[in-house]
Amino acid sequence: MSSNSEYAIQVQDVSKIYRLYEKPIDRLKESLSLTHKSYHRDFFALDNISFHVKKGETVGIIGTNGSGKSTILKIITGVLTPTTGSVRVSGVISALLELGAGFNMDYTGIENVYMNGTMMGFSRAQMDEKLPDILEFADIGDFVYQPVKTYSSGMFVRLAFALAINVEPEILIVDEALSVGDVFFQSKCYRRMEEIRKNGTTILMVTHDMGSVIKYCDRVVLLNKGQYVAEGQAGKMVDLYKKILANQMDALEEELQEMNDFSGGMTDTDKTDAAGLMKDKLTINPNRTEYGNGKAEIYDLGLFDERGNLTNLLLKGEYFEIKERIRFFDQVEAPIFTYTIKDKKGADLTGTNTMFEGAEVKPVQNGDEYEVTFRQKMTLQGGEYLLSMSCTGFEQGEHTVYHRLYDIANITVISNKNTVGVYDMESEVETVLRKGQVDR
Repeated sequence: MSSNSEYAIQVQDVSKIYRLYEKPIDRLKESLSLTHKSYHRDFFALDNISFHVKKGETVGIIGTNGSGKSTILKIITGVLTPTTGSVRVSGVISALLELGAGFNMDYTGIENVYMNGTMMGFSRAQMDEKLPDILEFADIGDFVYQPVKTYSSGMFVRLAFALAINVEPEILIVDEALSVGDVFFQSKCYRRMEEIRKNGTTILMVTHDMGSVIKYCDRVVLLNKGQYVAEGQAGKMVDLYKKILANQMDALEEELQEMNDFSGGMTDTDKTDAAGLMKDKLTINPNRTEYGNGKAEIYDLGLFDERGNLTNLLLKGEYFEIKERIRFFDQVEAPIFTYTIKDKKGADLTGTNTMFEGAEVKPVQNGDEYEVTFRQKMTLQGGEYLLSMSCTGFEQGEHTVYHRLYDIANITVISNKNTVGVYDMESEVETVLRKGQVDR
């Protein structure tokens, strides 16, 4: 490929097929068969995948385990050869794949640094210049003089990433290996990735951290079971991915057909009067717990970001809405509508209800419906959370649950600044420097 091409990586019609045999002897039978009888079945790790990455672009590849993410990276880096199709690369690649790739376990850390540098085309003198920056970034002390087989996974990934990111790569490819490091080192890595990204380095990354995908990726490619699903804006692709996780394949197919642009806004009329249910556009938990005495049903729900998008992805610091639609099947004198947000361990983090907020709620009869909207600012730290909601009340002084939905939907909060703890106090900081008097 010519060096002036706008593309750093071109993947065209790539398939990777493995032959699977029920018994080891079947492989021998097939190789000796005079009639060319087949004893295997084909497994498509990748099935006719195509996508392009422009120079200077940061692209994420997401998908469930077994979707082919790591396989396509190995093909791009030359570790694997495609069964069919082609990959064209323009630029020097620095890759951080799974732990162990490209390192000799019996060599010391420094010996591996020089060996990998030589394999990438750098001279000994050039690696001598780069070594201080690599060791400073890795920060593993005297372990650099020990064989890497003695390293913990954390030390290993520190050295591997320090090498990959400090050799001034034209193309940086990062697999899930980065997730092994501690949170402080991950933050350090992402800051460095942002620096080289601004300098024009092309980055291709595979990660399960959807917050990083939203924050860093210009574009995202979604794979599922070895097949290309879609590519586009990060938030939209993450929403599609969450439908796959929730096994909402019908909703996914409908979404792919419509391919609505989540960057556009919706009016209030759009929100409430659009065809279909709001929850059909969200990732809903198929294993939720629900109960109640049947007098009411929360039959629909929605999450809207500040721009009016119906989405499970919310930005920290922005206002968002939780909307509930409740249908009644009996007379209820004073219904109470609630929501609760919990962490992944099930601890209640925040929530409220119409009684706490002093909202006017009138008595209802059989056939009545209520639509309730809670609007608030997202101050939780970036991360994954669970939403629960309910319709309750008091009858003869006893608290009564008409319908409760536990962990009905996930909320992914994307943050550019995480402070300490569960939520952000949104402090306003003022600093004053007073110079000391020094005798001259």
